Parts: sequence; C-alpha cells; structure tokens
Amino acid sequence: MTVESVKPVTPRTPELREPPLAGGAVPGLGHGLKLVRDPLAFMSGLREHGDVVRLKLGPKTVYAVTTPALTGALALSPDYRIDGPLWESLEGLLGEEGVATANGPRHRRQRRTIQPAFRLDAIPAYGPVMEEEAHGLTERWKPGATVDCTAESFRVAVRIAARCLLRGEYMDERAERLSADLATVFRGMYRRMVIPLGPLYRLPFPANREFNRALADLHLLVDEIVAERRASGQKPDDLLTALLEAKDDNGDPIGEQEIHDQVVAILTPGSETVASTIMWLLQVLAEHPEHAEKVRAEVESVTGGRPVGFADVRELRHTNNVVVEAMRLRPAVWILTRRAVTDTELGGYRIPAGADIVYSPYAVQRDARSYDRHLDFDPDRWLPERAKEVPKYAMSPFSVGNRKCPSDHFSMAQLSLITAAISAKYRFEQVGGSDDSTRVGITLRPHRLLLRPLPW
Repeated sequence: MTVESVKPVTPRTPELREPPLAGGAVPGLGHGLKLVRDPLAFMSGLREHGDVVRLKLGPKTVYAVTTPALTGALALSPDYRIDGPLWESLEGLLGEEGVATANGPRHRRQRRTIQPAFRLDAIPAYGPVMEEEAHGLTERWKPGATVDCTAESFRVAVRIAARCLLRGEYMDERAERLSADLATVFRGMYRRMVIPLGPLYRLPFPANREFNRALADLHLLVDEIVAERRASGQKPDDLLTALLEAKDDNGDPIGEQEIHDQVVAILTPGSETVASTIMWLLQVLAEHPEHAEKVRAEVESVTGGRPVGFADVRELRHTNNVVVEAMRLRPAVWILTRRAVTDTELGGYRIPAGADIVYSPYAVQRDARSYDRHLDFDPDRWLPERAKEVPKYAMSPFSVGNRKCPSDHFSMAQLSLITAAISAKYRFEQVGGSDDSTRVGITLRPHRLLLRPLPW
C-alpha cells in the first residue's frame, strides 16, 4: 500500500441539534400565558432547560437564548436583524422608518445622522440643562410631602431629552401626557407581543380604545414638536435640526415620515427607559438608606457643599456604581428580540431562516452563574477589581454592536447627576399606598412608587 492510495479522511461537521422545548405550554396559547402571568420568573428559569430553548407563542415557534455568551453572539452576528415579536409590537409607536427599527443601509445612514449629538465631546454641552433639571426636581419637592415618582421621573426625563436634543421648552403638561400615554401604549404592546391575537386587537373593546387613543396622542405630540420648529424658522445646533436637514442615499431630503419616526425614536423610548430607571433608583435609595447615605457623603466630599454639577459626575464613583447596580437588577428593557435572516446556528443549535429569537437582559443579569449573591443590591461589585469577574455580556444595559444605544453616555450622565442631586438633599421613605412591586410591560417600572423626601 502506498501513501497515495490512502484516501484522506474528511472531518465530520458536528450535526446541529434542535433546541429543547420549554415545559408548560398551553394548547392554543403556548407559553404566552406564562409570559403574561409571571414573565420575569419564566424567563429567568429558562436556562435550566438549556442554552437555547424553544417557546411557543400562539402558533409561532420562538427560540430563547439564555447565556451571556450567546446573547452577545446574537447581538453581534450579521445573521440576525432587529425584528420579531417585540419590534412588530412597537411598530405602531416607532414606525418603520426610525433608527430603532430600521435595518441595513437605512439604519447605518440614520446612525450617522444622530451620532454627532451623542459623541462624548458633545455631552458636556448638555451639562447646564441636566443640572438645572436635576436641581429643579429637588426644589419642587417639599420635605415630608408625598412624591409621585412616576410623574416626577417622566417629567425630568422628558424635559432633559426635549431641551437637550430638540431644544424645546416643553411644558410639564406635555410630559404628563407622554407619561400617561406611554404607560398605556407599552402595556398594550407587551400584551400584543406575547398573546398575538391579531384581528381581536382591532375590535372596539375598552382596552383597545384606550390603547388607540394613547397611541394617537403620542403621534400628535411629535407632530406638534416638529411643526413648532418649522414655524419658528430657527436652526439651533441640535438633533432636530440635523433631522430636518438630513439627506437620503440619493442626496434628497429625507421624508416627513422618517423625520416623524426619528423624533418618536428619540423622545419616547428614551424617555420611557430613563424614567423607569429613575423610578428604580428612587426605590433603591428608599430601600437601602446605607447606600443613600454613602452617595450623600461622596457628593459632599467632592463638592464641599456646593450644588453638585455635571463636571462632578466623573468623580462620583460610588454614585455611578449605584446606578449600574440598579440597572443590573431592574433593567428598564428586560426583553429583546431578533430574527434570523438565514439558516444559522447558536451554541450548536439549528436556527432556521425567519425564526424569531428572544432573550432577557433581566434574566441574564440576575443569573447566579455570573454573579455572587446575585439577588443582592451590591454597588461595590462594579469596583474595578471585582467587575473583571463578571462574564462578558453578562451586563450590557445599552446592548452591544451596531445596535448599541447611541445615547448611553448621555443617559448615564443624567442618571448619575440626578441620583447625586436628590441624595445630597434628601433621604426617602415609602408612604401608605405605595406599591414598589414590578409592573411588567415592554419595560419594567414600579407599579406606583410614592415616597416622602426628608432632609438629612
């Protein structure tokens, strides 16, 4: 036998497996009922069944990814695009032409248009507005009086977004409209995502009428903002001016619908997620007075007693860690979806083209495999020497890759500044009628957080 007569052995490609089916499906509704009744517990328990598991939502099969490594791979792979039940449910709010829902060349062009407003070197210009709104929040509150944290959190989040990015002096009435509308719309969108009953949502039931009214008012609010800017003839150096002067791939002005959808994407989801995070930060300060005191002491040591400013934020290390830990345990965006654009694989499992994939930052960020004392509120876990122990992608509050939230630095700056400003002036306790349990919609927030601010 010669060497030439021996046929080479071709290594066998490991055969891709089908992910296991999660238990508890109900005929007709699949796992949708569990996702309505206790979605956080359901998503948090899926890793026990595998790194990738199949879910049934009505007639659809959806693939759930449960590990940090695979959620990172999912977000970074070109085999998946922004799509699926979450984004379909959001189209009524965000439209199909905004940066939040666009894919491919349109998304890249839109990112180029809005990115300058969120560059690191652009953020300090927003500092005076953030300072004014953060301190205005504390000045409105009266020691011992009850604070409705939902209304106050939305008011400050909307005003900062509007004044920094749209250069608008938008009154509290609009912030309150936005707060009420978003609560209704996001609750209805979540219901439509997990129980896809299609035409039934178009019937004139009270819940459907309320949803449609709130959605229409949100779009009216955006039209008012754009119309006021056009009528003013002003062109301040802000994001709205950039949108009104943006060009499409042919060099023509972008269409009115794209301008509308872009403003919606800037104003509404950003306000919703920032406001929800502020609510959780207030809840944390009330529940953990030891950390509220530590933040107060840190602010005092940095400022020497003067009002905290934007320039101080970088030095407020414990304050920043309180914000990060609050986002770990109570992420505003707790569920995300993607859609496979081709036959592909994740973790050795077969994912067919067109399949929807879902994953939960809430579940990933609370996993005992990634965090010691995973349910404890421990801001010190983000000290440099401990943070390196956290697995990659086990904490990605602003996502990763080309879908990373462009306003991450903007959001962190305002959240840290607001936390510092209120902690320097007040400690908090819950009052009768307060309910800080988690209200689950597209985002997470306390049901009805009522606090009493008390001077130190």
